[in-house]
Amino acid sequence: MTNEEILAQYGPRESMEYDVVVVGGGPGGLATAIRLKQLAAEKGQDVSVVVLEKGSEPGAHILSGAIMDPKALTELIPDWKAKGAPLNQPVTDDAYIFLSEKSGFRVPNVFLPPFAHNHGNYIVRLGDVTKWMAEQAEALGVEIFPGFAAAEVLYGDNGEVIGVATGDMGIEKDGSIGPAFERGMALQAKYTIFAEGARGHLGRQLIARYKLDEGKDPQAYGIGIKELWQIDPAKHEPGLVVHAAGWPLDSDTYGGAFLYHADGGKVAIGYVVGLDYRNPWLSPFEEFQRFKTHPSIRKHLEGGTRIGYGARAITAGGLLSLPKTVFPGGALVGCEAGYLNASRIKGS
Repeated sequence: MTNEEILAQYGPRESMEYDVVVVGGGPGGLATAIRLKQLAAEKGQDVSVVVLEKGSEPGAHILSGAIMDPKALTELIPDWKAKGAPLNQPVTDDAYIFLSEKSGFRVPNVFLPPFAHNHGNYIVRLGDVTKWMAEQAEALGVEIFPGFAAAEVLYGDNGEVIGVATGDMGIEKDGSIGPAFERGMALQAKYTIFAEGARGHLGRQLIARYKLDEGKDPQAYGIGIKELWQIDPAKHEPGLVVHAAGWPLDSDTYGGAFLYHADGGKVAIGYVVGLDYRNPWLSPFEEFQRFKTHPSIRKHLEGGTRIGYGARAITAGGLLSLPKTVFPGGALVGCEAGYLNASRIKGS
C-alpha cells in the first residue's frame, strides 16, 4: 500500500510539536539535548526538547568498551563526578603492539606520540555512560521516547526540515497492512538534530538532498567488531590499554585492534577493518577470531567467558571528509557528521 493509499484509508498521522527534536539517544544526541536545556536556562527561557531513541532505553544497544577523554564531559557537566558518572576505571598503562604471526613487539612508551597517551582518560562502558547522560537530560526536562525510530524526514513548503515521522506499526512481512496497523507519529520542530551514528539512513538522505558533502573527500568507513569478556581474575589488570596492529591483516589492508581492561574483571576487545579492503575473500569477523588466538592476546582471554558481542560501522575519513553539518531546519552531530577522531581512537 502506498503512502497515498494509507493516508486515504487511515488519515493523517497524529502530530506533536517541539522546539527541538533530536533523532538518536546516543552520547551525541543526549549531549545536544542537555546543552540546549542549559543554554535556555541561562537565558531564562523554556525550550521543549525531545529525544527519539530506537532502543528500549538509551544505552541499551551500545556495547562499546571505550577510552573516554573526560574533557568534553567536564565542559558539559562540570560536576559529573559528584553526580555519579560511571567513569570508574582510570587508564593505568598504554601498550602499543605490532604483531607478526607468532610474536609481538611493544613500542616503548617513551616513543609514543602525545595523542597515543591515555593517562587522565577512563575506560568506560559507553552504554552505562549513555544511560547516565539520559538521566541528566531528563532531570533538565528533556523528554525521551524509547522504542521509537525515526523513519522519515518531514519537509516544509520551502524545502526545509520541519521534523520527522516514526515508522508505521503492524506492517506484515509482505508489506501489506496487518490487523494491528497503527500509523506512526509526526514530531514537528523548529529545529531537528540528527544523531543516528555512522551512516544513519536519514543523515545520508539529508547529505544528498542538501549537497552537504560537495567539495569534500568521500567519507571512509570501517567495520568495528567488538566483544565483552569476563576474564580470569588472576589475569585482570585494571586500567591496562592494549592497541595492536599487523597480523592477521596484510600490509595493504587498513585495520587494528584494541583490548581494554575495564573495572569489574571485564575486558572489552575489538577489531576494526577498513571497508576498502580489496581481497573479496577477507572476512573481518574471521580475522578478529584469528587475532584472538595470537599469544599476546590469547593470554588475556584464556579461562574467561564472552558475555556480549556486536558490530558497528564507523567513520574514518578525517577532517577532509567532514560534510557541512547545518542545513535549513536542522543539523548533523556526532558520528552522523563523521566526528570520530581516528588518530586518537576516540569517538565520544
